[in-house]
Amino acid sequence: MAKAITSTEIKKLLKAKSLVIGTEKTLKSLKLGKIEKVILSSNCPDKVAENMGYYAGLSNVETVKVPYPNEELGVICKKPFSISVLSILKGAK
Repeated sequence: MAKAITSTEIKKLLKAKSLVIGTEKTLKSLKLGKIEKVILSSNCPDKVAENMGYYAGLSNVETVKVPYPNEELGVICKKPFSISVLSILKGAK
């Protein structure tokens, strides 16, 4: 398994506009083949995690679970809501 993604890395990716925030946008981007890696919160709902795993598998995209709950991911991304799913666009970093 790949190394864990830190909050600092998430902030850098957000600043570089290389992150997709949210389940629906991530699914759409996954289906279009624009995603390099999917990031799930530690308390991501099972159904969402299962769905992401399925589509990520079809696209050969790595899925990573971070040790932060969805409320904390929202704070890290400076959003006033919880975030269960983030994804990194291809060509980022």
